[in-house]
Amino acid sequence: MLPEPFDLLNDSARKCMTLAKGDHVFHQGDQTRGLFFVASGAICLTRLTEAGALVTLHNAVAGSMFAEASLYSDHYHCDAIAVAPSKVIRLSKSAILLRQREDAFFSEGITRLLASQVQDYRQLLTLHAVKTANERVFQAVASGRLRGSVTQLASQIGLTKEACYRALKELTDQGLLSKTGRGEYVLRQP
Repeated sequence: MLPEPFDLLNDSARKCMTLAKGDHVFHQGDQTRGLFFVASGAICLTRLTEAGALVTLHNAVAGSMFAEASLYSDHYHCDAIAVAPSKVIRLSKSAILLRQREDAFFSEGITRLLASQVQDYRQLLTLHAVKTANERVFQAVASGRLRGSVTQLASQIGLTKEACYRALKELTDQGLLSKTGRGEYVLRQP
């Protein structure tokens, strides 16, 4: 169930957590204890800016990880909140760091995983450079970024939720997207 190389960790390095919608996995400023794998549900990582705006940093869905930077930080830099009933597995920071020092294969696996995440974040930065809301939303849906709510997607790609909803409607009206459910859109197949 855990991605490589975390599947190599002993059971004692794992702690399962069951969360209701709205429960915090951790709060900004809490001491770091590990990183997390989403077994089911969804977790939203948010940070309050100096101006008081709430910004979505990441939407972690089933099969994904979050708080990887906590391995090298003393405190969490954001809040992690369940946006649906969720099960997450906390992977012990100390167990991971010890295994990294002792096992080159394990350490290389973490490097590969983090490198793929850097590529994903660079793709997100590229989306932010797209000028029009319609094109930005289209590219976000095409690249599979609509994994949570439309509001979360809007925050992630730097749009207001209203602009994101307008773009989704216009793209649907133009026949470029199909609405498959509430807040769910896919590329329209020719």
